[in-house]
Amino acid sequence: MSNNTLPEIVYTPEQVATMLQLSKNTVYDLISRGELVAKRFGRVYRIPASSLSFMFTGLDADLYAAEQVDAASFAQIHKELSTVRARL
Repeated sequence: MSNNTLPEIVYTPEQVATMLQLSKNTVYDLISRGELVAKRFGRVYRIPASSLSFMFTGLDADLYAAEQVDAASFAQIHKELSTVRARL
């Protein structure tokens, strides 16, 4: 790939069912209801790992990572805001 990143890991519905200890039909139901994002290629589905992350965090993986960075920086942000507010 041109941006030097690894391709995202993808799973079949059967693999996801095994990982989550669900029936294959339940996984297909989650896909049809939009609760589990999957991409259809012809007659087969592939589920990106980030879709599973989204199910458990309620956030896309990149948003979750950004939220963690923000949380780690909160003390510094608060300090800077206090400094700016003191000048007003």
